[in-house]
Amino acid sequence: MLAQNLRGGGIKQAIHEILTGKSILLLVGAMIIGTVCGAQKVESVAPFFITPFKGVLCLFLLELGIVAARRMKDMSQAGWKIIAIACFLPMLHGVVGLFAGILSGMTPGGAAVLGAMVGSASYIAAPAAVRIALPKASPGIYLTMSLGITFPFNLAVGIPVLIAIAPWVESLLNP
Repeated sequence: MLAQNLRGGGIKQAIHEILTGKSILLLVGAMIIGTVCGAQKVESVAPFFITPFKGVLCLFLLELGIVAARRMKDMSQAGWKIIAIACFLPMLHGVVGLFAGILSGMTPGGAAVLGAMVGSASYIAAPAAVRIALPKASPGIYLTMSLGITFPFNLAVGIPVLIAIAPWVESLLNP
């Protein structure tokens, strides 16, 4: 199915949908309007947009959790390889981000933060992107991978490892 989606414009269509989707257009439009209007105008609409943000985000994440829980059996059928991927890829990407940060002149701490961000799953945008790009993919797998495995793994293992190896990477790249 994935190979079929990649052929015939599937990836182009997915990128087009992601970049021109309603949420991206609203986000970019809001940033442009905010920039043009300035901070003083934002204060007048803060009770409508800024104050409820955390509550709405909690509801959104709760909905993602409910969707993942309903399809949890898909995750158990996928097996241990999914868990390995959900742990290995973020670490690989985090280390790449760490190296890139050091090479660009960041401090080890800043590079470790960059590595943690690069290695983190996008808990808000990724589910929507996967839903569009791979409509037959199971939310029980991709939501559980990002929210149930990668996120806690990064907090418990990924970030501490990146912080620990950042000075070593700096000494390796800048002797």
